[in-house]
Amino acid sequence: MTNTTTNTKKKNISHLSIIWRRLSRSKTAIIGLFIVGLYVLTAIFGPYLAPHDPIAQDLSKTFLAPSAQHLMGCDEFGRDIFSRIIHGARVSLIIQFNSVVIALVIGIALGAMGGYFGGLVDEIIMRLMDVMLAFPGMLLALAIVAMLGPNLTNLIVAIGIYSVPQFARVTRGAVISVKKNEYVTAAKAIGESDFSIITRYVLPNALSPIIVQTTLRMATVLLTAAGLGFLGLGVQPPTPEWGTMLSGARMYLRTAPFVAFFPGLAIMLVVLGFNFFGDGLQDALNPRLKE
Repeated sequence: MTNTTTNTKKKNISHLSIIWRRLSRSKTAIIGLFIVGLYVLTAIFGPYLAPHDPIAQDLSKTFLAPSAQHLMGCDEFGRDIFSRIIHGARVSLIIQFNSVVIALVIGIALGAMGGYFGGLVDEIIMRLMDVMLAFPGMLLALAIVAMLGPNLTNLIVAIGIYSVPQFARVTRGAVISVKKNEYVTAAKAIGESDFSIITRYVLPNALSPIIVQTTLRMATVLLTAAGLGFLGLGVQPPTPEWGTMLSGARMYLRTAPFVAFFPGLAIMLVVLGFNFFGDGLQDALNPRLKE
């Protein structure tokens, strides 16, 4: 038993080292990983390091240009933009993480059932996903938020629900491919339950495309949250959120363009980071690529 456990650990370490070597060959993937890492660290520790209160107003500093005291200047209420960007990173990460978790749990469950059982079960689940995909993602999320009301919790639920079909389809495809393997047939032959086979043998071997989809989806979720915030249906002021900050700054593009520039730049960099890292991860996890 000890030797088996040791060999399994060695195989896992060896597999991870192969993935890292493949990933490290891509400069864009490393850049993406750096941006994502910096973003996550900022979201976790940034609020303790922000130089100013993100919601404290000082009308004497309205539209104050970037300076040594206020690195990104101040907005229409004299609030420090740099501090609001930092605090906004935490809000954005909370939205991304929770929305993706909701989509992952529901999407993986539906996709695994459809792919494993097939037949009528698969037909019902996939037609439901097709109906959801028939609506543009932003429009579906907007409709859900409009029904539930604009706040952080409802925003997370709306984005999570509209993200379900993508995970369901990816999971279904991976499960259909994996369930044809001999070890799944052997598990059925010895009488293991369907739930046990799915959770012990099928899903663990279908994780690669799901991990890639999760990484890429983080970028889409951020854009959707920012879009809803820009339309006034996302996180409500005075909570600092990048899309909401852009919405408030759009009227001052000519007089104080820096008010919109910095939150827009933050959104662009983080979305690029997740996309770069996701693309690199897709290549690194591709079993068809030779070492």
